[in-house]
Amino acid sequence: MRHRRALTFALVTLLLGGLGLWGQADTPEGPHLVEDAAITWRDGARGFGSWSGFAMNPDGTAMIAISDKGRWGIATLARDDDGRLTGAKLDAIGPLLDSRGNPLDGYNTDAEGLTIGADGRVYISYEGNHRVVAHDTIDSKATLLPRPAEFRALQNNSGLEALFTGPDGRVHAIPERSGRLERPYPVYRLDGEVWSQPFSVPRKPPHLVTGADVGPDGRLYLLERDFSGILGFATRVRRFDFGANGLTNEETLLDSPTGRYDNLEGIEVWQDDAGRVRLTLISDDNGNFFQVTQLVEFILTGDE
Repeated sequence: MRHRRALTFALVTLLLGGLGLWGQADTPEGPHLVEDAAITWRDGARGFGSWSGFAMNPDGTAMIAISDKGRWGIATLARDDDGRLTGAKLDAIGPLLDSRGNPLDGYNTDAEGLTIGADGRVYISYEGNHRVVAHDTIDSKATLLPRPAEFRALQNNSGLEALFTGPDGRVHAIPERSGRLERPYPVYRLDGEVWSQPFSVPRKPPHLVTGADVGPDGRLYLLERDFSGILGFATRVRRFDFGANGLTNEETLLDSPTGRYDNLEGIEVWQDDAGRVRLTLISDDNGNFFQVTQLVEFILTGDE
């Protein structure tokens, strides 16, 4: 998701954040997220940044990321003895390819969601030219998947923002907007060569969908963001059970104050060697010099 923001955003964020004026929420009861690490990832490689989606290996030491500028990156993640994230190093970077093996360009570059399918392929969702593609490897040419009329009708710059592999092994996609504030977000599922819409996600304004993942507990974790102009971004994470009639048992695990984090768009939910459920989030810096690429990691606490 691209936004144009003035330098004032950076100055306000630094001032209020440094003075501790964003406010601190009381510790919630029940399941909630506790921040374990927040690092800034920098690299001088051409095309670095604007990361909008990613996937990690099972032990949280490596990842593949995709940018809305039509590029991919592979990185190694450093951790201390307790598993806390301490750094990230870019190992390789390159262009995402179309179905003919050519680098994406123009209206086709806006990659937003990424998931590794049950078949081991890399699936990527795009907005602008709304579509989902599959790659055998991140640097291979794309296979274009069916593109239903519902995809073509999505709003410009508000398309297939979230992509995840469900407990059943099938790929699912969620758009950033639902068309109306009171309308739930449709969840599309790839059934072979056909997309269906088996269920939806309740929409709770003002936040919009930016990412989703299924955790080791088999639940859907939904990442959402609200943009408040020069005050910055607010982040929310909700969790749902998969039920016979759709998503049930909604829980809000995180509802950050505005300006606490940058533009968090990608989410991975996984279990570390100590058995703790971790949520790793990545920010899209929109190619702006006054934003940063953040990797923020939380530990799920208070779960029964």
